[in-house]
Amino acid sequence: MIVSKIILKNWRNFSAANVELFERMFLVGPNAAGKSNFLDVFKFLRDLSLPGGGLQKAIADRGGVPQIRCLSARKESDIAITVELKVPEAQAFKWKYEIGIKLQVRGEREPYLLHEKVWRNGEADPFINRPDEHDNQDAKKRTQTYLEQISANAEFREVSTFFQEIEYLHLVPQLIKFPEAFRGKKLTGDPYGLDFLESVAGTTPKTRDARLRKISQALTLAVPQLGELGYKPDATFGIPHLEATFKHWRPGAGKQRENQFSDGTLRLIGLLWSLLSGDSLLLLEEPELSLHTGIVSQLAPLIHRLQRGKNGKRQVILSTHSEALLANRSIDPREVLMLIPDKDGSTRVEPASTDQQIGALLAGGMNIAEAVIPRTNAKNAGQLLLNF
Repeated sequence: MIVSKIILKNWRNFSAANVELFERMFLVGPNAAGKSNFLDVFKFLRDLSLPGGGLQKAIADRGGVPQIRCLSARKESDIAITVELKVPEAQAFKWKYEIGIKLQVRGEREPYLLHEKVWRNGEADPFINRPDEHDNQDAKKRTQTYLEQISANAEFREVSTFFQEIEYLHLVPQLIKFPEAFRGKKLTGDPYGLDFLESVAGTTPKTRDARLRKISQALTLAVPQLGELGYKPDATFGIPHLEATFKHWRPGAGKQRENQFSDGTLRLIGLLWSLLSGDSLLLLEEPELSLHTGIVSQLAPLIHRLQRGKNGKRQVILSTHSEALLANRSIDPREVLMLIPDKDGSTRVEPASTDQQIGALLAGGMNIAEAVIPRTNAKNAGQLLLNF
């Protein structure tokens, strides 16, 4: 399944948004337009569903309702998220989930459900529709979603499982090189790769070796001086390590471990590993960072090729500022969402395919980067030097 549609009300930058999603999506917009906040919607749904998570923790981890509610929200200040889940190529959604949230202002100031609804198989009426009589009898029930309650979500557990398996990656090479310097509170889902090597170690040897062979083959094209990449734990303590041979200016330099790899090499390894490691929705934030433009220009078709999982195509949603990435001719304008700040501080989300000017530019021979990036550029960016 994929998330085929998302509707937002008063979520962070977005006072309102209603867009269709496909197997591969690119988020484009200026700094602070809300690309990370758009991705966080999916992480929020994951956090609602995780064991040990739930509504109260998911909101508390984000600083409370005031921190996630759109600043332009005035008369209607409730937050609402609706997603449709669909099997690719199917006409109707398989599941539709909707949640509405508000901050209780009397008594305990805690988030509570305005509503929670679930539909299935394209039906017009929800078969779960809260608040129900049980919620009305005990108001405390509205501080929890059915997503987080095994006893309550049996009829739509597939939705809860789908959300739980959502992955987010924004690998920070320094966390892998110097993990002992960053140990502390663990973030849900290890978004920055602190436990990346542990996840490699936890994979079955057959699967791990097969993935590393594929990654090694790709890396020899992207990093010419790199030889075979492999997994080799510390012989004394069993600490997991990646190891590779390098052609080096110093004769006999031998093998190197991950703390000697370049930032770009580590980020590329993490990206390839994540693309090979599952079938769930994968969220990527600026995957072009630290990579040469020659590699970046191939990321779009590479993602398309590696999306094929055992359960069909895997959905990938990524944010980017890269012209090299978006210049690839394989990108369909329907796959590009433009985040455009409005005067009131909120952000509009517009598919590039709905913009007539962009359509004309593409018809005239421009690629997505040439047509879209100027449309989403900060209006006064060219005056930056005038202030210094």
